[in-house]
Amino acid sequence: MPLYEFIGRELNGEPVQGTLEAMDEFRAARMLASRNITPIEIIPKKQSESAKSALKVSWLTPQVTLNDLVIFARQMYSLSKAGIPIIRAVTGLAQANSKRMQLALLDVIDSLEKGRNLSSALAQHPKIFNQLFVSVVHVGENTGQLDSAFLQLAEYLEREQATRKQIKSATRYPIFVIFALVAALVVMNIFVIPVFAGMFDKFNAELPAMTVFLLAMSDFFLTKWHVMLGVIMLCFVITNKYLHTQRGRLLWDKSKLKIPLVGSVIERSLLGRFARSFSMMLKAGVQLTAALNLVADAVNNEHMKQTILGMRERIEKGESLSRVAYSSDLFTPLVMQMISVGEETGRVDELLKEVADFYDREVDYDLKSLTSKIEPILISIVAGMVLVLALGIFTPMWDMMGAVQGR
Repeated sequence: MPLYEFIGRELNGEPVQGTLEAMDEFRAARMLASRNITPIEIIPKKQSESAKSALKVSWLTPQVTLNDLVIFARQMYSLSKAGIPIIRAVTGLAQANSKRMQLALLDVIDSLEKGRNLSSALAQHPKIFNQLFVSVVHVGENTGQLDSAFLQLAEYLEREQATRKQIKSATRYPIFVIFALVAALVVMNIFVIPVFAGMFDKFNAELPAMTVFLLAMSDFFLTKWHVMLGVIMLCFVITNKYLHTQRGRLLWDKSKLKIPLVGSVIERSLLGRFARSFSMMLKAGVQLTAALNLVADAVNNEHMKQTILGMRERIEKGESLSRVAYSSDLFTPLVMQMISVGEETGRVDELLKEVADFYDREVDYDLKSLTSKIEPILISIVAGMVLVLALGIFTPMWDMMGAVQGR
C-alpha cells in the first residue's frame, strides 16, 4: 500500500507531521480526520530510491525474459481497464516482477512522478521495452485506449513466445543427438582408440588407411588438444566479431534463410512476425511508413530489415503497398492477393493478421514434420561413424586373427 507524508494541525492548533499508509490521498485525509487532525498537505512518499538501493543486480542476475513482458502487458491491461491510475498500477507491478524489471519499473515510476507520460518513461529502457512496444503504448495514450494497446501487445508477445517454444521443442532432439555424437567422438579418441593402438604396435601389423587415420586423429586429440582448443576459441572470437559488424550480420541473416530444411521455417517465421507486428501497428493507428520502420527492427533479421526499409522508401515515393510487396519477392502469390485486397478495401490490418495466421499455420506444420525430416540425416551420420570405426578397428583385428590362425 502506498505511503503518504502529511502535514496537519491537531484540534488544539499544534502542528503535526508524519507518514501513513492509505490507498489514495482522499482516504489518507479521511484517516487523518478520524484522528482529529486537519490535513494541510498530503504528498506521496517517494520510495523508489530506497527500493532501488535495496535491489542488487549483478551479471548473474537473469535478464528480463519474454515471459516477463507478457505478464507485464497482461497485468497492465487488466489494471488500466479497471481504471487504476497509471502510477499506482506500475507501483503495484514493480513489487511482483524479476529484479531487472523491478529496477526498470521503479525508474518508470520516477519518470511518471516528474510528469512524463508512460511511453516516454518506458522508452528510457530500450533493452527491455523495444520501439515497437513503446510506439503501441504511445498510440494507446494518445487515443485514450491504453488498455487495448496493452491487450494487443500481450497477444502479440504470447504468439511470439509460442513460436519460440515450438522452435525449441522441434530442435531439442537434433541438438541432443549432435551433442551425444560429439561426446562419443571425444570418448572414442581419448579412451578407446589408444587401447587398440597399443595392441597394434605389439603385433607390428600393416594397418589399412582408415586405421592410420583413426590412430592419427586419436594422437592429435591426446597430444595437441591445447592447439585444437586454441584454434576453436580463435575461430569463435573472430566469427563473433565479424557477426557483430553490419556486413557480417547481413551475410549471416541472409545465409540462415538458405539452410536446407531449416531455412524455409526461419523465413516463414520471420514473415509471420512481420505481418503480425505490421498489422498491430496499423490497427493501433501508426502511420504506414512509420510502422514499416518499426517493424523492420522487430523482425530481428538484418537481410529482411533492409528489404522492409527498401519497401518503406518506395512507399514514400508514392508507390502502393501491394506493388512494393510484390517486387520485394518476400511473399507468396496467395499472400500478395490478400495484401492487394486489403489495400483496395481499406482493411490492410485485418488481412495482414490473416497473413500472419497463414504463416503461423505453415510454421506449425513444418516444425511438427522437422524432426521426421532430420532423423534420417542423423541416422546416416551415426551409421557413418560406426562404419568408420568398424573399418578402422575391426578390419586389422580380423587380419591379425587370420594371420595367427594361418600359423
